[in-house]
Amino acid sequence: MVSDARPTKVLQQSVLRRALAARDASTLHVAFDGAVVDRYRAIEGAQLLRTRSVGRVAIRGRWSLDVGIAPDGSLHVPFQDLVDRLPEDEWAHWIEHVLDRPASPAFLQMRLSAGACVDDGETEAWT
Repeated sequence: MVSDARPTKVLQQSVLRRALAARDASTLHVAFDGAVVDRYRAIEGAQLLRTRSVGRVAIRGRWSLDVGIAPDGSLHVPFQDLVDRLPEDEWAHWIEHVLDRPASPAFLQMRLSAGACVDDGETEAWT
């Protein structure tokens, strides 16, 4: 068991290092707003179990998903668990709650549209 004193960044670097070495991104984590679990409170047969740092969302007899719980209350799940353990009809709900991380909208749009080019000005020096 890893001590809470070990910096999270070191653990995240380890996960990334292993994913790169294996050339397999399935172990990389996706982060979600903790409110993603709210809808399951009202579902008959749903179970929400947690400690301070890990939890499980389950619909008895159908599916279960283990999640990490960050100190700020956000959740994180390995990508492959989303594919393998979360039913496809639940994906849209989880996608609605994906956390917005700092990113370049232009770069994301370019990657989503093959061959797209976004002109956002002249080239600049790295500072």
